[in-house]
Amino acid sequence: MTTTTTRHPAARDVEASRLRPSTRALVIVLFASYLALLVWIVLWKFEAPWIGGGSRRVIKLVPFADTAEFGASAPREVLANIAFFVPFGVYLGLLRPTWRWWRAATITAAVSLALETLQYTLAVGSTDTTDVITNAAGGLAGFALLALARRRSGVRASVVAVRLCVVGTVLALLASLTIVATPLGYGPPADGPGRVPASMPTGDQARLVPNARPSR
Repeated sequence: MTTTTTRHPAARDVEASRLRPSTRALVIVLFASYLALLVWIVLWKFEAPWIGGGSRRVIKLVPFADTAEFGASAPREVLANIAFFVPFGVYLGLLRPTWRWWRAATITAAVSLALETLQYTLAVGSTDTTDVITNAAGGLAGFALLALARRRSGVRASVVAVRLCVVGTVLALLASLTIVATPLGYGPPADGPGRVPASMPTGDQARLVPNARPSR
């Protein structure tokens, strides 16, 4: 007597979404390239890598709000933080299609927290809890978008996502090379009155630039 087992459609979809070994290897390479660019953008804001002094170590514990020491989070910065981490969620969805949404959000928040800790350790920018929240939201959005696309398009969604990752990574690398090749857009931070690092907290900018007033 033989018995047959039927698998739930959702389980079949997840199984079909698993990448072939060659495609998975490509996605891992793309993910590593994306992470390298992400570290450069978050820590050094398109500048040459550098290490700051102790006065640059600033922590903002109250997210989004305008406090006595820090201004409210600018909407464009919040949107940028979300956008930069959307690919992170897409890559997680491609490499770990069986993960639940909360696990993807936790991993994204942990990576963001690690970057914020590095900012504090290297003294290259303010450590802000707002960034951890918005980055986690961006990663979760990317993960959810891929999951939704799989429900509607099945295996084709993963194929399209991989192609978009290839195109996006190539464009990002070309843009980075353009920045590096342009002296005005890439260089070590200057501590003189003519220029201050973009990643420096506004309080430190005010101390370096005469008559500067912190933005709120």
